[in-house]
Amino acid sequence: MHSFITESQKYTGSPLTEQQIKAFEIFESELMSWNEKFNLTAIRDAEGIRVKHFLDSLTCLSVMKPLHNERIIDVGTGAGFPGIPLKIMFPGLRLTLVESVGKKAGFCKHMVETLHLEHVEVLSLRAEEVGRLPNHRAQYDWALARAVANLPILSEYLVPLLKIGGHMLAQKGDSAHAEAQASENAFKLLGAELQKIEKITLPGVVDERFLVVIKKTSATPSLYPRTVGIPSKKPL
Repeated sequence: MHSFITESQKYTGSPLTEQQIKAFEIFESELMSWNEKFNLTAIRDAEGIRVKHFLDSLTCLSVMKPLHNERIIDVGTGAGFPGIPLKIMFPGLRLTLVESVGKKAGFCKHMVETLHLEHVEVLSLRAEEVGRLPNHRAQYDWALARAVANLPILSEYLVPLLKIGGHMLAQKGDSAHAEAQASENAFKLLGAELQKIEKITLPGVVDERFLVVIKKTSATPSLYPRTVGIPSKKPL
């Protein structure tokens, strides 16, 4: 845990508190124990969890700070990444976790209760459904996703959830630039534009990683997101 605590400062800007360290330790042990029964993530060892889940989640802060009490939605969160680590760091965030796989959504609810996290909602729905709910559509400052879908598809999931002036953040691998180029039409249709692509590095991980930041500039037409399954079958 020591190297994670040291590395995390690069992104958080300040040392972790005792309470935050304890929360990450509990998160790690719960994830490892649930993983034995439910296969929540492919990463099963403590070091992998710290780098490829916890630290990878905190890299988002290099483009998101300063954060206070923003409303954030994490779509396809899996076992709670990057949403729960960000909430541990910034308790004032109002967080929605979206995960359509029941056992993963169940684990997220368990972690929210175990860590006594307030103002966190877990939705076991598909992204297309959430984007049509009045209390979620156009309500968020940030919409996040990690390894959920190609960017043209992902944009249709996330941009409708944002307020005008809000931002979408996609955690991507080495295809980031090509995906951003392929998304120009989708951005235009959804009322968004590419703001930046920032390269990040994780200790001991050779694969290239990027944060793709998209800004919502105008209202998304009510047609989007299309019904469940259509965005992935017919990307914009």
